[in-house]
Amino acid sequence: MSADIDWKSIICRGVESDELDYKAPQNWRKLPRSGKAKFVRHCLAMANTKGGYVVVGVGEDASGQPAVFTGLTPEEAQSFDPTMVGSFINRYADPQIDFTIERPVVDGKRYAVFVIRRFSALPHVCSAGLEHELLQGVFYIRTADASSRPAYRSSEIHGIIQRAMRNQREQLGRMIRGLLYETHTSITQEEEGQSRFAEELAHSRNFFRKRRMALTGHWFTIELSITPDEYIPERFTLSELRHQAEGAYDFRPNSDFIAPGDLRDAYVTNVSLRFASQTRVWQLYQSGLFHFIAAHPLKEALDYRFLLDFSADAMRFISGLYAGLGFDEQALQIALSLNHVENLELKTETADPDRYFCRIPEISVTQTRTAADLASDAVSHAANLLRAVCERFNLPDGCHRNAVRRMRKRLNLP
Repeated sequence: MSADIDWKSIICRGVESDELDYKAPQNWRKLPRSGKAKFVRHCLAMANTKGGYVVVGVGEDASGQPAVFTGLTPEEAQSFDPTMVGSFINRYADPQIDFTIERPVVDGKRYAVFVIRRFSALPHVCSAGLEHELLQGVFYIRTADASSRPAYRSSEIHGIIQRAMRNQREQLGRMIRGLLYETHTSITQEEEGQSRFAEELAHSRNFFRKRRMALTGHWFTIELSITPDEYIPERFTLSELRHQAEGAYDFRPNSDFIAPGDLRDAYVTNVSLRFASQTRVWQLYQSGLFHFIAAHPLKEALDYRFLLDFSADAMRFISGLYAGLGFDEQALQIALSLNHVENLELKTETADPDRYFCRIPEISVTQTRTAADLASDAVSHAANLLRAVCERFNLPDGCHRNAVRRMRKRLNLP
């Protein structure tokens, strides 16, 4: 997992959140028990919320912002021994927290980073008090204002319980399926699941084609699908899908992905939450599959800005959606395709006299990520998706040097 993490984007982000906390340079062995207890509290809180990162080696500037990237001395870095630190932290957690300690080097400086994973079965309760920093029997949570505190609101307790019940339901479902399919068959469970996902994708595509049959002229289509690694027919309720979709989408006017009115006009079918117009259809299935497809008039050239905005909007939405649905550590296959694009020109916004064309009829890009990976830096993943598509137009990589900055501006991110 750590090999796929963009450490620089995490360490140099400079803004604490519900998934990120900074600590000044320090030596674990020299910390008083109260100092170690703070690490325990952050680990408990993040594990009970979304998971996240605690970065050690970043101090505060004069305004109190974590912007002094000092890093750790060799002695300080060595003191964060995973076995020793893990043993101490999990002495106060029941069940034990799933986390690792990485020591990446960024810009020539070494840091210690706690990589904390969200609980997968049962939430973590503090099993013993310590130095007025930890209270026995308390569920700690991480809040949007970067606070690690006890869960005391009913909605917060309900959220933890709901997550635990969903996890147990999924585990029970996997156990039952395992019992049912113990005997050898000609098709594996994984193959059967992929076949069921393929059926849902085919149904969604056919529904779209029927709606756009009346369109005349030349059109190209852009299609995005997110497929979990395991097929569970009724993994989520329809009301749960709508709730998570509404919570994940940050409305932006004139979006070519999900427009502001889509969620208001979306309706439920027997198996999905669906929006449909003559040129655009998206569906979120109870299995966790998301499918989007839209038709656009085929002009002389495709604007680079269209691909940039689409990638940013889509990745921001799916990172929030699948984190909310609890896919933190499950693999998600992201597939983006553009059809009917042979000899289509990609128009950039620079003064570059060169022209860039796609010489194949269909562009197909796939990536495999977890929701935790996406949530760690959705913009970087969006930029990678954009680069992969533009490579098929033979666009040089240097043309993307401002892509991340422009995506952050579009999404109102610092």
